[in-house]
Amino acid sequence: MTAILEEEQQLEVSELVASARLGDHQAISELYDRFYGLVMSIARDRLGDWHEADDLCQDAFFQAFRKLDQLQCDAAFAGWLQQIVVRMAINKAVRRARLANIDQEILANTLIDEGEVFEDAVRSEEAKRVWEGLARLRSVDRETLVAFYIDGQSLLEMSDRFAAPVGTIKRRLHTARARLAKECEILI
Repeated sequence: MTAILEEEQQLEVSELVASARLGDHQAISELYDRFYGLVMSIARDRLGDWHEADDLCQDAFFQAFRKLDQLQCDAAFAGWLQQIVVRMAINKAVRRARLANIDQEILANTLIDEGEVFEDAVRSEEAKRVWEGLARLRSVDRETLVAFYIDGQSLLEMSDRFAAPVGTIKRRLHTARARLAKECEILI
């Protein structure tokens, strides 16, 4: 019985996608309504912020409907949309600036040393190269590095998150670091 319902829902999704591809605004609206909860859930889990997730949601649907003719199997719309959301969330998280609270009194009393300015510029340029290298990596490499180095997840936490043994996570980290190093060399 459940398989029949799933098959009917897939058929409906296929029909909606086909209509949306032809510009049917009602079909587009129906797809949006049907998959908004899923997209929002993924975005919120990845970004941790409701407002950013909502913005990402809108952008993801816009991208999906704009690139609808790239979808090869209309029944696979849900999975394809999930991939778009995950990819966009990763990109947003990587680009998101880490804000630090700076006490204005400390800031006012800080002396600027010309040597420090140069060193800061060099560090900033190196950081830019690393971020550009990260953006060029495959998603699994990027996600692994971001989870470990930026999100500060332990190997055990990453094992749970990626549903993989700790040994596999260690190998992924090693491989991803090597690929990032190569990408950073290319950028020099």
